[in-house]
Amino acid sequence: MIFVVVGTQEPFDRLIEYMDDWSSLSGYTDITAQIATGTYKPKNFKWFNYLPPAEFDALFREAELIVGHAGMGTIISALQYLKPVIVMPRLAKFKEHRNDHQLATAVSFSKLGYVTSVYSNIELYSALGSRKELKPAPPISQYASQSLLSVIEDFVNKKQV
Repeated sequence: MIFVVVGTQEPFDRLIEYMDDWSSLSGYTDITAQIATGTYKPKNFKWFNYLPPAEFDALFREAELIVGHAGMGTIISALQYLKPVIVMPRLAKFKEHRNDHQLATAVSFSKLGYVTSVYSNIELYSALGSRKELKPAPPISQYASQSLLSVIEDFVNKKQV
């Protein structure tokens, strides 16, 4: 199952419509989406505006692949649950967000090998077509690393001197 998530703050109709088009073209319908307040309603797969946290978590764990906006919550959850993730950033030029911070997030996390970033319907369809080859990134801890904590501690201690 592919779980499509757009976060809870804003709709992302462009991504949902692309997923619906791909579903229609490919015949793949084992997709569940959380679409927030989107005006586009998928015709080819199951969707919800919002899901209670326990149901959302269960779907996230069950999914073979996560497709979503380039939000930090989506990316971190995919890393914690060892799920391959395709992200499409919301873009200011389409009035999907007030700035392009998700574009920077998608580029940076893609360079690190944590996500597969796509920027158009064609790139999304291609990534979905090769979804069986996508692998999850190495797991991350829910806690900060000791090296990060040491850097922060050193910084705080130097500020007090």
